[in-house]
Amino acid sequence: MVGAKDQAGGHRAVARCDALGVSPYSDMEGGLYRAYLTPAYAAAQTALAGWMEEAGMTVRRDAAANLIGRYAGSDAGAPALLIGSHLDSVRDAGRYDGPLGIMLGVEAVAALHRAGRRMPFGIEVIAFGDEEGSRFPAAMLTSRAVAGTLSPDALDLRDGDGVALQDAGIDIDSYLSAMRAPGTTLAYLEAHIEQGPVLEAQGLAIGTVTGIAAQLRFAATVTGQANHAGTTTMGLRRDAMTGAAQMMLAIERIACDDASDLVATVGRVEALPGAANVIPGEVRFTIDVRSGEEARRNRAAQAIRVALEEIAAARGLRLSVTQVHDLPASPCDPALMDLMDAAIADAGQPPFSLVSGAGHDAMVMAALCPTAMLFIRCRDGISHNPAEHVDPADVDIALRAMTGFIEKLGETFADA
Repeated sequence: MVGAKDQAGGHRAVARCDALGVSPYSDMEGGLYRAYLTPAYAAAQTALAGWMEEAGMTVRRDAAANLIGRYAGSDAGAPALLIGSHLDSVRDAGRYDGPLGIMLGVEAVAALHRAGRRMPFGIEVIAFGDEEGSRFPAAMLTSRAVAGTLSPDALDLRDGDGVALQDAGIDIDSYLSAMRAPGTTLAYLEAHIEQGPVLEAQGLAIGTVTGIAAQLRFAATVTGQANHAGTTTMGLRRDAMTGAAQMMLAIERIACDDASDLVATVGRVEALPGAANVIPGEVRFTIDVRSGEEARRNRAAQAIRVALEEIAAARGLRLSVTQVHDLPASPCDPALMDLMDAAIADAGQPPFSLVSGAGHDAMVMAALCPTAMLFIRCRDGISHNPAEHVDPADVDIALRAMTGFIEKLGETFADA
């Protein structure tokens, strides 16, 4: 199997992520923040382009400023396998969320190149530019351009400094031409740190992702009566904060009682008027509900809304709940999951499947082609944090699984 003995490749993938974690590949002092179309982004692309070329790839940038390295296959007319993830980061980020999947793609191609091997299809490693949406208010902008699901209206964007996307060093008129033509893509493979604790709890280095969870997000506003904290007796209060607190506990209870992959989160809370001696008259908070099954997610969301209405009525409060967005579940391709399970077994680990609660470029790419994802254990499940950590030995196992997956895909492609 190509790459089976190339355990140094996984270590090098981690080392390259570490190299990109500091200046000039970061836009902030003392930490990592690499935003789309910034000097740090350009510097990271330049370094990555060099590594892609060393691995035997030809390199180009598409109209959305994604970096793409291509390793030609034996059949020039065959659709290509895309291997990718994102190069951008959140503010004060960890070093592996996104870039690790790209580096593993480069290492998988490098192993083929060293062996003088060509697959029956080309392999393209793609570094998406804007998965996180940490500069412009639109996540997965560049993968949506590639998948052909981005509308022209979605390009009317400005960052926090008021800089328009069209003024950020991009040709806005040709942006949508980054879309891949139908029939040119065989499949999309993304390796990513888990960003959760499941693999660590199982004592496993890697796992096959069955799909990306369906997500509903709401904005809730609880309205009571602001009043003096010292003169309003407890029985006469219409305290929006205590009502909201009871609602948050109800949200937690509903998710826990489901005893499944369902999760529900209140991630942001704002109490108004926000004075120490004033009973809060209004509280605003977000509700995020996710599950690998849309029906389960929807049932939980409805139960949450009913519970919140009951609490508001019992406390004499007004409640407004507005749906912010609805992301459908994105299942991975069953045939590709079978290939990944077999590749994981060949890499010496029992196959294990899990759902991704976080969104990834793979959920966008599913509109273009069949998708597969491989999760890699991260310490304590921590991500979006400088403490984000992966064990290079785990990444070695991931690389063996990825190269095995490519080999098996090549066999099935030849037999088709």
